Amino acid sequence: MEYRDLIRQRCSVRRFRPDPVPEALQNEVLEAARAAPSAANRQPFRLIVIRTEGRKAELERIYGRPWFAEAPLIVCAAAVPSEAWTHTDGTNYAWVDTAIAMDHLILAAANEGLGTCWVAAFDRAAAREVLGLPDGVEPVAFTPLGYPDEPPGKKVRKPVNELVKFDRW
Repeated sequence: MEYRDLIRQRCSVRRFRPDPVPEALQNEVLEAARAAPSAANRQPFRLIVIRTEGRKAELERIYGRPWFAEAPLIVCAAAVPSEAWTHTDGTNYAWVDTAIAMDHLILAAANEGLGTCWVAAFDRAAAREVLGLPDGVEPVAFTPLGYPDEPPGKKVRKPVNELVKFDRW
């Protein structure tokens, strides 16, 4: 798909078919995340690919919406702050870099005809427990990954002139 069309047409999906995602497509979207830019090229993130079959109740502890575990896969993007570049003012860029990687993954998935939905309102303690995350690894975002079982939704966006300033605020 042409990039401009891709970024305009990509939407959040909340209904998925149970069809498995071929390994080659999984690898494509994971490679897109790996190729994402990060501060000082540190890549301070990890992607946890979760197979949902037989784990619905456990996964709903992380995010309690029924559609969350409907797709055959869920991807968790987790930050590793100790590996990240830190600005001289003390700002650690692990979360920014992890978000960029997740965005690349989501766009690549849409390009391959797969649906995603960025989930940030999850139970962090449940995520840590269910995924066995070690200390020093922070879950940042989740997305189901699978084939959409609904038509694309209408996206409402603010006009660009409300979002962009030139030269000064």
